[in-house]
Amino acid sequence: MDTELIAHVRKNDDGSWAVPHTLLDHSEGTAGLAELFSSKFHSGAWGKALGLSHDAGKGRLTWQQYLRSKSGYDVEAHLEGKLGKIPHAIYGAELAEQVFGKGIGRILAYCIAGHHAGLPDWSSAEGAGQASLQFQKIQVKDLEQIDARIIDNLRRVKPLNLPWKFDNGLDLSLWIRMLFSSLVDADFLDTESYMDHERGLNRGGYRSIPELHERFVQYCKELEEKSESTEVNEIRSRIQAKCIRAAKEKQGIFSLSVPTGGGKTLSSLAFALEHARIHQLDRIIYVIPFTSIVEQNAEVFRSAVGEDQVVEHHSNLDEDDTTAKSRLAAENWDAPVIVTTTVQFFESLFAAKPGRCRKLHNIARSVVVLDEAQLVPVEFLAPILETIQRLVDRYQVSFVLSTATQPAFTERNVDGQLFKGLKDVREIVGSEEEVKALYQSLARTRIQFPEDPYAHSSLEEISGELKQYEQVLCIVSDRKTCRELHELMPKGTYHLSALMCGQHRSDLILEIKRKLANHESVRVISTQLVEAGVDFDFPVVYRALAGLDSIVQAAGRCNREGKLPGLGKVVVFNPPRKPPEGILRKAAETTRNIIMNRGDITTNYAVFEGFFKELYWKANSLDKEGIVDLLDPTHNDLRECSIFFRTAAHKFKIIDDRNQKTILVRYKEGDRLIDRLQSTGPERWLMRKLQRFAVTVYESDFNQLTERGAVEEVYPQIFVLSSKEDYSEDIGVRIHKESEQEEQ
Repeated sequence: MDTELIAHVRKNDDGSWAVPHTLLDHSEGTAGLAELFSSKFHSGAWGKALGLSHDAGKGRLTWQQYLRSKSGYDVEAHLEGKLGKIPHAIYGAELAEQVFGKGIGRILAYCIAGHHAGLPDWSSAEGAGQASLQFQKIQVKDLEQIDARIIDNLRRVKPLNLPWKFDNGLDLSLWIRMLFSSLVDADFLDTESYMDHERGLNRGGYRSIPELHERFVQYCKELEEKSESTEVNEIRSRIQAKCIRAAKEKQGIFSLSVPTGGGKTLSSLAFALEHARIHQLDRIIYVIPFTSIVEQNAEVFRSAVGEDQVVEHHSNLDEDDTTAKSRLAAENWDAPVIVTTTVQFFESLFAAKPGRCRKLHNIARSVVVLDEAQLVPVEFLAPILETIQRLVDRYQVSFVLSTATQPAFTERNVDGQLFKGLKDVREIVGSEEEVKALYQSLARTRIQFPEDPYAHSSLEEISGELKQYEQVLCIVSDRKTCRELHELMPKGTYHLSALMCGQHRSDLILEIKRKLANHESVRVISTQLVEAGVDFDFPVVYRALAGLDSIVQAAGRCNREGKLPGLGKVVVFNPPRKPPEGILRKAAETTRNIIMNRGDITTNYAVFEGFFKELYWKANSLDKEGIVDLLDPTHNDLRECSIFFRTAAHKFKIIDDRNQKTILVRYKEGDRLIDRLQSTGPERWLMRKLQRFAVTVYESDFNQLTERGAVEEVYPQIFVLSSKEDYSEDIGVRIHKESEQEEQ
């Protein structure tokens, strides 16, 4: 082909055409970045091969003619998937298999074929149909059209040797996804440098880990000078010192078992910075179950290491609260400190879409702090634990399992069968006796279990007890019980549940904290949403029987600052309604089985391991969607490297929203934003802001609301509560008719 090969085109500000981005330059640029990224896990040559071949399909005469005639040098020429587009990705995939052979080439083919559309399934066996790699390969007819220069460059790549001997399970599929991440991030960055050079200049430029470590040391020194000399602060200092000592150990998996109030946030950061500095790691990633804790901890980290060094990545982010630089860093986690959610982190590790996978290569060579580790979803525990172990063994990642109730994640035999958990977990606090002593020294509450764990209390009985206290928090396990108990309480009692939008809950939580600080009367009925990340400090807490971890978390909202003359009072009761079916109910049953004759569990640390062991044994499955089988070629067809990436990504959903609907509500500013939505449409910035005014309801409740005309669909699959009358300042969305009558 004599004509110049073009990858992308764009116009200058004056409307003239810029010099085209040549295909050879783009391939070389992408290859260089992909090689750099994948070299972190000993796969640099593989990244280079992917970069050189990913756009090889653009090197055909038919595609070049298409670019010129269809676009007239329009920027849309780079986009795929629209009607009339000529595919190119599958041609690069087929070329790689032809050049490198079926084994190596097939691994490359998954990444190349999916670099725009996402990692494919191998075959249509799981329903992928024409999107499957197997089907796409059959459609390639004119491979010989690819320009010889592209093929020659590819053949010059040094031999591709496997970086290690792969085991069964997720080993191979995780490596392919890491290669895919290296490719798609490299492709995006090289394209951006041509299409929007100014945007690219906003990337990077962060401080090094040693510099952040220096800042943190200075911050802690200033904090210590200002702090009171109390027993609690002395304990926190000792915990932090142990974290710094443990950070000097070799990379691996660590546990940080510290009860509420022990200063886990700063101590874990002390470990992470010291560990990253010593082992020359690239970044620290905090993985936190709830956005409220993400925001709270991110503020602490910014104070410690610098406002512009910490990037939050979660769904509640308002673009007004972020910089252009931090928004870019959230795309590929190219920052020294990332704070994200459990959902974002683990769903990305099993994702297929380029946008979700792009950041994965930056998990390599990092410290990952898994906060509230006990909240890792049991139904996906098997693939999650195996992935954690693979990241440690293959990708220079160290994990810290940080929690007050350490789950039983370690590998062991259960009834003669291997529980494939984590290996060589090292406790930072020290021996079991040292951990036990720490829990005893920080004990601030006494938990009272019912004398008869099988006898139920009526809601009237519970409300009668709660009315005796001027300041009391009661936590239950479902929305209906929360609403019904709230209706039995005196006027002015607060209600907190997920039937309130995020902004509404935040407003009430601030109001409750203010009343607590001013020693005013304040009673709260809440679902479990306050059990982690909400720094309430009540003298009395009631908790409906639940998992032992939930009860201990609830206790963490009682006498939190240790200001009471004695221990805080935590009362566990049996409500008339059982917890929701599934793991929540099994957790409550497990607690009931082990609380007899166990003493005060606030200081009996060893009881947690027994609780989690029994809970995992009771679970129907630790891999309910069969994720490991979908991603393990030895369970499919090893000769074809048969992996079902897309199906696994579709099934790995930590929050199962298949039977749920999201409704936007007219609470405060939400009223104005919904009006804007109806007049201008769903602009990206607007939908971001509206996330604070969204409520998720079960489909049956949604249907009930729809039947009485309380919900309208303003745009396809965007639903809005029809009026302010359908949203109560007391309980949120009014689903039940009796609630409406009560309000009248």
